[in-house]
Amino acid sequence: MKELSNLMDYRPGIKAVDATLRDGGLVNDFFFTDEFIKNLYNANLRAGVDYMEFGYKGDKEMFDPEKFGACKFCDDDFIRSIVGENNTDLKIAVMADVGRCNYKEDIHDRSESPVDLIRVATYLHQIPTAVDMIEDAKRKGYEVSCNIMAVSNAQESDVKVALDILGKTPVDVIYIVDSFGSLYPEQIARIASIYTEYADKYNKKVGMHAHNNQQLAFANTIEAVGDGVDWLDATYGGMGRGAGNCAMELLLGFLKNPKYNVYPVIQFIEKHITALREQGVVWGYDLQYLLTGLFNQHPRTAIQFTNEKRKDYSEFYKEIIAQD
Repeated sequence: MKELSNLMDYRPGIKAVDATLRDGGLVNDFFFTDEFIKNLYNANLRAGVDYMEFGYKGDKEMFDPEKFGACKFCDDDFIRSIVGENNTDLKIAVMADVGRCNYKEDIHDRSESPVDLIRVATYLHQIPTAVDMIEDAKRKGYEVSCNIMAVSNAQESDVKVALDILGKTPVDVIYIVDSFGSLYPEQIARIASIYTEYADKYNKKVGMHAHNNQQLAFANTIEAVGDGVDWLDATYGGMGRGAGNCAMELLLGFLKNPKYNVYPVIQFIEKHITALREQGVVWGYDLQYLLTGLFNQHPRTAIQFTNEKRKDYSEFYKEIIAQD
């Protein structure tokens, strides 16, 4: 059992990672205004957040730039237009999805880029390509993390093999990702023990990225903290795909490190996140997301349900059952 007294102290190795533009961008096709992005950057600076993820390194041959905002592609010049040379303690991150980016061409040498961290996202069957991406990013001078997605659908033996492979690469951080929001804190504790075993063996850090389908994103994140996980993803107002993510305002309120300040987060939410909701941008817990979480399914059907403005939850339940 975890000691209650541990909640009164802080672990200096904790890193708070803002994923608002990346995961949040999935609900508005990354169409954020420059004002929104600049104010978010300044809020992160004032709040003491450690990393700010600007979005994806999407392949422009696969994704039409006319249909997405700039954070889908994260060109270096675009990021510089927001942060300049970023002479601050806040580090800049981007995500590179296996199979959805041209990493050899679009990720330039670190010396030529404002980006500090490349976050490789992979499914288990894509691990060999993920390894190549990790090694490529390291050669170019970046910090590198790796998100193993949909871990709730994976066999434990397969996860262990993947962790052993990744442990032998130069990756810095390996992430637990509850892609479907289907995991419970007890399961997070078990998974974290496996990840930290390999992380300790290979001198890596472990991260946590949670989704809120069962209103457990925050609970699962703080469970992970207690289990030795140091890198913690969160978004302002919980903005993210489907049911959203662990809310930054909850996370910084929980962490006792005096370098963090929740007030700038509250200010940003009041001015910008509330405005997005009023404009009709939709995310957050609802019954359709609960159902895909309960049955450990990808939320794409729940997202379609939401986009179609359906309210026949019982009919959707029957559809979900038929797919399970």
